[in-house]
Amino acid sequence: MLRWVSEPDLFVICKSCSSEVSPYVTECPYCGQRVRKRAPKLEREPPAEPPPRTRSAPRPPPRVRRRQAEPPRQRSDPATPWVAPDTRPYGVYVLIALSLVATVAGAARESLALDLGLVTPIGDQWWRLVTTLFVYDNAGYQFIALVATAIFGMHLERRFGRFAAVSVFLLAGAAGAGLAQGAGLLPAIGGNGAALGLLTAWLVEDRRAHGRGEDRGADIIGAGVFALLLVLVSLVWPSASIAAAVGGVVVGAVFGLLLPALIRR
Repeated sequence: MLRWVSEPDLFVICKSCSSEVSPYVTECPYCGQRVRKRAPKLEREPPAEPPPRTRSAPRPPPRVRRRQAEPPRQRSDPATPWVAPDTRPYGVYVLIALSLVATVAGAARESLALDLGLVTPIGDQWWRLVTTLFVYDNAGYQFIALVATAIFGMHLERRFGRFAAVSVFLLAGAAGAGLAQGAGLLPAIGGNGAALGLLTAWLVEDRRAHGRGEDRGADIIGAGVFALLLVLVSLVWPSASIAAAVGGVVVGAVFGLLLPALIRR
């Protein structure tokens, strides 16, 4: 944008023809008479200065949304024991791992089942009542027993703790092996009695909770299928004694009645 150095008049009078002419010309457009020697000087307007930059306020640090810690355990009724659905059942893992290790060792040493299993009367080798729970002589029998142990042992361990689940497995299995020893129904190899003990303990405790009005959504049909498979294996496979199965069911039922009263966490 341009402006004059000094503010000129709106018009000037030509001295020759007395006409009003623009102050921006040097000669009269009407008569040609020279009005002024040179046009007014012009100067450029200095460029407008940019507005001062305002310093913006620093942005607040982003808020990190903290994840609220969830309680590891929950229960639906004060009378029921704690439940830990997110804990890993390490006790059951160890039981299954011992059985798998015994299977691998038995493949290298064929007499392992005779050394650890309850094949003949135990005499003073009472420890075979426990070691016989981890040796198998049939893959199908072992698969059914270990899957049942994993499922129902996991449920018991998450509800009552690692010590309770391992105790039910060992005591139910040893009681079944002892019953087979006393009844003379040998051999008694494998964990059919121990697996049935875990299943029965879980089932009895769950049915008692159902009677109190707790709906846990338990798969009773699935439990019945596993119980039937374990009983059939005990009847069909020679080394899986039916006496061991009966002893495991009895001890498991007792644990199912006592565990809610014994373990309060």
